[in-house]
Amino acid sequence: MRPSLEKALFLDRDGVINVDYDYVHKPHNFDFIDGIFELCKHYQNLGFMIFVITNQSGISRGFYSEEDFAHLSEWMVDEFAKNGVKITKVYHCPHHPDISGECSCRKPHAGMLLDAQKEFNIDLQNSVLVGDKERDIEAGLGAGLKETYLFDENKNVLSSKATKIVSKFEDIWNK
Repeated sequence: MRPSLEKALFLDRDGVINVDYDYVHKPHNFDFIDGIFELCKHYQNLGFMIFVITNQSGISRGFYSEEDFAHLSEWMVDEFAKNGVKITKVYHCPHHPDISGECSCRKPHAGMLLDAQKEFNIDLQNSVLVGDKERDIEAGLGAGLKETYLFDENKNVLSSKATKIVSKFEDIWNK
């Protein structure tokens, strides 16, 4: 008998979990976006596993190291835990096409989602992605997700391939 598939909530980091101050790599520069813990609790209560999928070209650009990223990710996961949310895993792409060449993990490619699917037996069609850039949405669609949300706190985006453009997280579960 095949194990049952898991549903997942995939979150971009900079611009969804935290304010995007460009190349955030230290806890003192990490400000959580209002409502992110509530969004995660909502999906966690529905039985979703929670993953972070983030492009981190600052690593290949030399702005910070893999160790800096790992330290910040560990701190972030601990902060989620303090707020009652379990982050299953943080996936990241350290590449930049102009520096390290093309890869399959950098969004808009679906590599990180497909890695999670293989590692955790994820039902991608019934999973959800929240991103703040069209490349996040394209990665979700490329992985076969039917539900994607573009988070645009400032209401600047006029169109997207996303299921819905939202300016606050509660608009996702109040459909």
